[in-house]
Amino acid sequence: MPVYQTTKSVRHSADKMLKLVSDVERYPEFVPLCRSLTVHSRTREGNQEVLVANMTVAYKLINETFTSHVTIDHEKYSIVARYIDGPFRELENIWSFEDMPEGCKINFYIEYEFRSRALQLLMGTVFDKAIRKFTDAFEERAYVVFGPPST
Repeated sequence: MPVYQTTKSVRHSADKMLKLVSDVERYPEFVPLCRSLTVHSRTREGNQEVLVANMTVAYKLINETFTSHVTIDHEKYSIVARYIDGPFRELENIWSFEDMPEGCKINFYIEYEFRSRALQLLMGTVFDKAIRKFTDAFEERAYVVFGPPST
């Protein structure tokens, strides 16, 4: 099963980066392959925000929609997305943010497996490449939303 994880330092606070990654409705504007995203429910449970959302990923003539259960923990500065339904056999995505003296450290982890071997052959390489660009896309988005960090 494909797994990708990376750690990246950015010059924005953990709080700002958590807010940026939590703003899922904006993903179609900048996330690679994300064609649309619809939030079906959003609830608050203490320090956690829980939502269920559909994301449609598209590449050329292929459009696939999947549903995820997303838990945003504002106290722990983490986001966990777990797969509910769609073209995957399994999908789990974990973000964590840790304040550092000059910004924050982002930890990104994703593990996935397509349900269909044919879809894996069609989308696998493209999906792998897009995932490897996710943290860069969010870092670039942070500069658009928050401006350059103060030094």
